[in-house]
Amino acid sequence: MSNELVIRQMTRPELDQLVGWAAAEGWNPGRHDAELFWATDPQAFVAAELDGELIGGGAITSYAGEFGFMGFFIVRPEYRGHGLGNTLWLARRDRLLARLRPGASIGMDGVFTMQDYYARGGFVLSHRNLRFRADIPQQPAAPALGNEVVVQLAHLPFEQLLAYDRTCFPAARANFLSTWIAQPEGLALGCLRDGELRGYGVVRRCQEGCKLGPLFADDTQAAEVLYAHLATFAAGGPLFIDAPENNPAAMAMVRRHGMTEVFGCARMYLGPAPTVAQERVFGVTTLELG
Repeated sequence: MSNELVIRQMTRPELDQLVGWAAAEGWNPGRHDAELFWATDPQAFVAAELDGELIGGGAITSYAGEFGFMGFFIVRPEYRGHGLGNTLWLARRDRLLARLRPGASIGMDGVFTMQDYYARGGFVLSHRNLRFRADIPQQPAAPALGNEVVVQLAHLPFEQLLAYDRTCFPAARANFLSTWIAQPEGLALGCLRDGELRGYGVVRRCQEGCKLGPLFADDTQAAEVLYAHLATFAAGGPLFIDAPENNPAAMAMVRRHGMTEVFGCARMYLGPAPTVAQERVFGVTTLELG
């Protein structure tokens, strides 16, 4: 095997390959993730090429230089164990640092078995994000409403959504949200109470079933109302959510719904852990872009 590993920008067709590898690994990507991720930050995708062949890649997303996220890290199985993944991972980390303002933090969700490796690269554990599965009946029970009103996010002022999202995510991400809430085969809803936005969520079709993310809400009541409405989109199939273990209300919600834990990642940060309203995060957006 040649050791002439080339680290370079990824092309758009190569991102489709990366998504295909992710599906083969059981990561269950969304049906439109490639186009949505590319639209967010085309410069985020880094390729590893060996002897003219794509053998690995990953994302190094920059949110206006204020916060970075490393994800989508894959090396083809036959090239693992040769130090190539280490070279790619370190190159991605350093390239992302160069894309951010000095002192900006980088987040990542790493599988538990790689946690010690990422710690050697400077990342510190914050909490665990746990993936849960619910099997939604073909005819789910009608969602109950209290004082809440559920609306399509497209009907709300975009600035209102941005302001709410910024309380739950470390940086403004208008470019990402504008496409995420309008994606094909998806549903994006907001929860209003007393005329104010109290939470929002997005569900999208994936290779298997649907994923709900994000699910942000002021409190359990708003989260439950959104969950009930969004779950109907997955009627007759599985619904997945990545719930943060550091929000007890999120853990209580998945238990109430009898969801089964099927996967998990360690949320880690290089630099200070961002200050966000953790109590509002019932489901993270993605494990690939944060």
